Amino acid sequence: MRVLLINDTDKPIGELCQALTESGYEVLPLVATSRALSEAVKLQKPDIVIVDTESPSRDTLEQLALMYDAAPRPVVMFSHDADQHLISAAVGAGVTTYVVDGLAPERLAPILTVALARFAAESKLRQRLASVENELADRKVIDRAKGLLMDKRKMSEAEAYETLRNQSMKQGLKIAEIARQIIAMADLLT
Repeated sequence: MRVLLINDTDKPIGELCQALTESGYEVLPLVATSRALSEAVKLQKPDIVIVDTESPSRDTLEQLALMYDAAPRPVVMFSHDADQHLISAAVGAGVTTYVVDGLAPERLAPILTVALARFAAESKLRQRLASVENELADRKVIDRAKGLLMDKRKMSEAEAYETLRNQSMKQGLKIAEIARQIIAMADLLT
């Protein structure tokens, strides 16, 4: 596992690097500030990002949100700030695990294990949500195309669906693609 460390504090992180290495993690070259986060993630492709900070700044949270949108990774944030609004903002920016009261090397491995498991579970949920949203969008397109066929060709709903299905099989396309073609043609003709 490749780990990218972001240190937004003045304290040295040699102990953290050593603990990660001893736990079998590959520590990537240190990124001193969060401003370099997106570029570092793009270039180094870490499996997990660890942020050590006294209190996450707005800039840090913005950079994490940008990273999360472009290249989601599990993020563990160690902070001394237990403010509930800040924790909510951090989680909203893509932080997987927010740990208050510092970093103890002996707790590091289980914390990273939990962060990786939680990120994997969230990824599955995001994929499932995207799939359901696509299915819903396809269903709406099919219903609209059926409506057009029913209106213009005076077909029943079953006949309109059968027409879409037959065209789908003839052309080797999904029914939703055939529906999009019909809608595009109807829009062109009106």
